[in-house]
Amino acid sequence: MISSHPNDPTETSHNGSSASSADPHILIVDDDSQLRQLVAKFLRSQNFRVTGARDGREMRDAMQAVAFDLIILDVMLPGASGLDLCRELRKTSSIPIIMLTARGDETDRVVGLEMGADDYLAKPFGTRELLARVRALLRRASGSPNLIQPPGGGGYEFDGWTLDTRKRQLTNPDDVVVDLSTGEYDMLLAFVESPQRVLSREQLLDLGRNRIATGFDRSIDVQISRLRRKLDSDEENSKIKTVRGAGYMFVPTVKRL
Repeated sequence: MISSHPNDPTETSHNGSSASSADPHILIVDDDSQLRQLVAKFLRSQNFRVTGARDGREMRDAMQAVAFDLIILDVMLPGASGLDLCRELRKTSSIPIIMLTARGDETDRVVGLEMGADDYLAKPFGTRELLARVRALLRRASGSPNLIQPPGGGGYEFDGWTLDTRKRQLTNPDDVVVDLSTGEYDMLLAFVESPQRVLSREQLLDLGRNRIATGFDRSIDVQISRLRRKLDSDEENSKIKTVRGAGYMFVPTVKRL
């Protein structure tokens, strides 16, 4: 059993010392205790705090007690699946989520992204790749100063919508905040920085903040589908136009704030 159980008040690093409360706190949800322990041990060695959960019930208990910075969520879990839990989380939270799948199957990955996951890893995976993805997602979610900020730093306005780049927050014309996952925010930012210009899938991957390109083309399509559902009340007049054989274009006129 992983040492940092939700009911365990002490988070320890690899050398046995208490972890700093300033270190990012990661929740691993996986019923494979050996994998959970190995991942937790490695992440602690990289100065992360880690808590483990075996299923959805333990995940919910942990999240009631602790504010986590990122969740690593396995697809195959007893009871509610990781896909179901991801969808449940996205109703109330934009916390970064990395999905784990043992299948390496495109269907699992597409469905995971549609449910709101920000990234995915197919088992078996290397620790260096895991660490790179965790760090990239945390940088994007925190609005790290290592990221390039637009001149002025205020944000963008289009069709009555406002994208605040300081708060990483989208507000609709009725002044209601629209919840975006880390991946959705990055995708929208790429569009508003290059409005009325056709962007290929490869360009969108490059423009996404610190995203690790995987060559999984449909991940872009899934992110755009999710964005459209949040931005458009009229599907026939979508703000994001598909340019067949070329990519996508953000149609509205954008004003930099």
